[in-house]
Amino acid sequence: MNPLTAQHLRIVSPVFAVEQLPHAASPGDDWVVLVRGPEGLTVVRAARPLDSGERWIGFYGGATAHGLEVPGMLAAIVKPLAEAAIPVFVASTSHADLVLVPQQRERQAVIVLEEAGHQVESGAAGEPFWTQH
Repeated sequence: MNPLTAQHLRIVSPVFAVEQLPHAASPGDDWVVLVRGPEGLTVVRAARPLDSGERWIGFYGGATAHGLEVPGMLAAIVKPLAEAAIPVFVASTSHADLVLVPQQRERQAVIVLEEAGHQVESGAAGEPFWTQH
């Protein structure tokens, strides 16, 4: 791996749910990521106890924040996951990327990312990552 794209990733709280809603639907107030596309709204939020859909674990690269002009940062994370056949859902900010993997693949994803040269840190339970400083 290119040492310039090696990242310090943190597993963040909480466990997430990803859902697709029609354009007219209200996503509520608890969303973390909201993307409007031609097919409707994609909503990422903290998973609720009664959610029946897949649960996702988030890896956040905020410790190695980068500007939009730095090439290859997201690819350095998703490429090894893709090669290991681990599905991802990605949301990016102007500083870092939130890469979600299915909860049941967390251990495998950590191994794959570390073998690719990334440092992975377990997140502390409790306060959601979007409220941490």
